[in-house]
Amino acid sequence: MSKRGYHHGNLRQALVEAALDLITEKGPQGFTLSEAAKEAGVTPAAVYRHFAGRDELIAEAARQGYDIFAALMEYAYNDGKPSALQAFEATGRAYLAFARKYPGHYQAMFESGLAMSAHPELATTAAKARGVMERAAVQLSQQLPPAKRPPASMFSAHIWALSHGVVELFARGSPGAKSPYPPEDLLETGIGIYLRGLGLLPPDN
Repeated sequence: MSKRGYHHGNLRQALVEAALDLITEKGPQGFTLSEAAKEAGVTPAAVYRHFAGRDELIAEAARQGYDIFAALMEYAYNDGKPSALQAFEATGRAYLAFARKYPGHYQAMFESGLAMSAHPELATTAAKARGVMERAAVQLSQQLPPAKRPPASMFSAHIWALSHGVVELFARGSPGAKSPYPPEDLLETGIGIYLRGLGLLPPDN
């Protein structure tokens, strides 16, 4: 791994990017602030001008990850076009794409063990990302009679959990978790089964 060599740019962001490299390589608990400083090409003392400790640095990496994640989900949702169903399925595919393209952010968001209550900005940004999935769930579930309509937060949480499980087990090279099916196919069929169970898809779809 080579130093990114900070000169006169944004040191705070250089440290975040250094942390993301280290998280991708070693996991969110596998590096020190000194290593992040070395990766950014600055002294360890320089880190403390921007971050109180490693958790704060990881929290900023996670916050930026949720920001990217929310934007990708919003783009995939595309205001519910061309249909509520297609838009909803697109958000699931966007989840897989994000995990593949931004592994450092993904781990900072979901594997760092940070308490959201200790990082208000992180909690706010994470809520924005969840909000996209909830809007998609609301739009799709409007097709159900009110008595059979699950709460949007529950609906979206189920799909989030399904998406996250497919990513963790089959899209990140987890040992002993090989599947004869591509992760995208597993997610699409899983969402289909869930939606059929709610009555949003015909039984033979």
